[in-house]
Amino acid sequence: MMELTPAAIAAAYFDALGRGDVSTAMGLLDARVVWHQPGANRFSGDHTGIEGVGALLSGMMDVSEGSFQLSVTGASMVNGELVAVPVRFTGTHTQGSMDMGGIDLLTIRDGKIIEVHLFSEDGRAEDIFWG
Repeated sequence: MMELTPAAIAAAYFDALGRGDVSTAMGLLDARVVWHQPGANRFSGDHTGIEGVGALLSGMMDVSEGSFQLSVTGASMVNGELVAVPVRFTGTHTQGSMDMGGIDLLTIRDGKIIEVHLFSEDGRAEDIFWG
């Protein structure tokens, strides 16, 4: 049985993403999750519910021609329900590429991710990549 602490849920989520196990990662999201995508591009704004987040991630895979990848680059930092995770994300498509660091801030309650805030070190470059 998996421990339900915020740190353990975050670790399971990023582990699943790293293995490309999207269904396990999505299963850790609350049905009413709110995902805050930064920037001023086609994906920016709030995405709500598992369907909304699934559509967002699917769209990102389409635009990145299946190349979008996220990896954890350091230790998680926990403050109550909040878990901040340093990440690096990359992607390529015919018009260019992206490779930058960021922070994924997850709010975890009762064993589920209820809110996601993403931060990018170069928002302008990310906006250009996503279009």
